[in-house]
Amino acid sequence: MKNEHNRRTFIKTATTGALGLGVMSSAFSFNILSQYPLKDKYRVAVIGVNSRGSQHIQAYAQIPHVEIAYICDVDSAARHKGIELAKSLGVKVPPQGLGDFRKALDDKTIDAVSIAMPDHWHTPAALMALQAGKHVYVEKPGSHNPAESELLIQATKKYGKIVQMGNQRRSWPRVQEAINELHSGVIGRTYYARTWYTNTRPTIGKGIITDVPDWLDYEFWQGPAPRADFKDNLIHYNWHWRWNWGTGEIVNNGVHFLDLARWGLQEDYPIKAFSSGGRYQYDDDWQTPDTQIATFDFADGKSIAWEGRSCNGREINGMGSGVSFHGENGTLELLNNSYKVYDNKNKLIKSAEPTTNTVVNQTGAGFDMDIAHFTNFINAIDKGESQISPYPEIQKSVLLCHLGNISYRTGRGLEIDQSSGRILNDKKAMKLWGREYEKGWEPKI
Repeated sequence: MKNEHNRRTFIKTATTGALGLGVMSSAFSFNILSQYPLKDKYRVAVIGVNSRGSQHIQAYAQIPHVEIAYICDVDSAARHKGIELAKSLGVKVPPQGLGDFRKALDDKTIDAVSIAMPDHWHTPAALMALQAGKHVYVEKPGSHNPAESELLIQATKKYGKIVQMGNQRRSWPRVQEAINELHSGVIGRTYYARTWYTNTRPTIGKGIITDVPDWLDYEFWQGPAPRADFKDNLIHYNWHWRWNWGTGEIVNNGVHFLDLARWGLQEDYPIKAFSSGGRYQYDDDWQTPDTQIATFDFADGKSIAWEGRSCNGREINGMGSGVSFHGENGTLELLNNSYKVYDNKNKLIKSAEPTTNTVVNQTGAGFDMDIAHFTNFINAIDKGESQISPYPEIQKSVLLCHLGNISYRTGRGLEIDQSSGRILNDKKAMKLWGREYEKGWEPKI
């Protein structure tokens, strides 16, 4: 292949002759080799395309030298819709549809998988992909529980592949600029971050046990989760609010904002976590809290707070979701792809407007920003570009969400080992560190 020959010839020349060095510096080599892709095409399988996965298709279709080889979903209608979407975006070779994504893993020509399945599938599917030698892009949260996060970190190190999580706000231009402002001291020492998400979700009702529709492979949809009867109000979205498959709003949407808060405060693991709330608005099959407050304290005198209201959409600071940072000299409000800085007298001292006219809704990103996150994933594989969201780092943000849920479910505060993030001296809470699996589906490295 011509490009591969050019790249390898360049590497040999540069490392042994022109540079006069045995090894190039990583920063120099990644930049200079960007015009020499190792492969003409990177073949990707997108897994789970009913909702967020369709946005994966839209992103990959716009990235040079990426081929969407497979569209995988247990919903036959979603598969068909995903294939038609790819074709409408001008892909040269229409992807193949699969009900069982494991067949795509058997294809030696597949370089990466992009996982947008329900939460209970994130880690098991990612582990299967890594074992098959594939790179992995996995939607947030990447795990159903902390034990799965630990497994995925171990597997990332063992198999040496790129694993990137879909917390795409880290790739948005104004978000990056705002975090740099914080780290440069725009409000002095920053010690507190407030995060929130509000929505007005309707009731999901009380489902009726019924026959599985013919378009759905419910057995494979359940996969690693303990078996439960099919109810008519479960699929495709309401699994988020059932503990057997989902993780509630704090993990569904809170992870985006808690991640930015932790990044802004430059923290790793907390020393304390506490959460309270409940399912207040409706009497239905929704099990996770629709109203939740969670707080996290860190050893160096900093705190993060989360407020989630799934059924009351009254905004905070004029936004349905966001993060505000508070420090000794003022406040920085990070509102999606814009931010404002105030001094301690509430005087606006800086306002950075959005870099795009795209309206960012709470169920997905604006694609002119979102695509940068997927491009970074491919560039990390292709060129060795530094990852924006490497899983071993990002899982620390996911853990905050899981700790919030564990505190809520046990009804008490948690003491945390700041070196590992593990819960201290609480056997009841540690029972929720992992989960039970359907026999034969236990995830393994």
